[in-house]
Amino acid sequence: MLQAIGLTKKYKDHTALNKLNLTIEAGEIYCLLGQNGAGKTTVINLFLGFTEATSGEARINGLVVKPNDPSVKKFLAYIPEVVMLYGNLNSMENLDFFSKIAGFTYTSQELEDFLLQVGLQPEAFYRPLGNYSKGMRQKVGIAIALAKNADVLLMDEPTSGLDPKATNEFTELVKSLGKQGKIVLMATHDIFNAVNVGTTIGIMRQGTLVHELSAADINANDLQKLYLETI
Repeated sequence: MLQAIGLTKKYKDHTALNKLNLTIEAGEIYCLLGQNGAGKTTVINLFLGFTEATSGEARINGLVVKPNDPSVKKFLAYIPEVVMLYGNLNSMENLDFFSKIAGFTYTSQELEDFLLQVGLQPEAFYRPLGNYSKGMRQKVGIAIALAKNADVLLMDEPTSGLDPKATNEFTELVKSLGKQGKIVLMATHDIFNAVNVGTTIGIMRQGTLVHELSAADINANDLQKLYLETI
């Protein structure tokens, strides 16, 4: 379970996040919409422990997230807008390296199986990541999350810059993560993708969660209208 309880972040006189209350259960894909500066990335950073809350709590599996606290990091994987991996290494080497940092050692066959699971083509396994597209790099990032056995995946604008084919592949991959019981919290501007991939959608404005609704209860056109009315 991932929870925010009165979660607040202030920078001097500016309130970036205002008393957020949020509960995300296993298997849920939560898409957080909002303009730049609405507080979406602040939510992600607080759950990652990149910054400290002014008040309230961020909890993962009942544990309170604190900056630089390794006790919750084992539950987490982070997929940023640009996945930072070693471009001079191939996907097998990157996956092996980051798995070992997390305390897992796998055979070559097991590493290949993780990459196959996320839909990376076998002919790319031994090519340097410097030659990968953004979509391919994201697949390796998700393979690393699977290898780490992360319960929670935090994603910040993961479909930004992807072409329609790569976006569709990414959507299907995220849906499969939900079916495996993973929690996905995704900050995004992509209204259409939020309806397609999400189970729950939240809309933020000026640091406040204004709307929260089931993705099954709304279509993309109505969500766009609600979003524009909100911001």
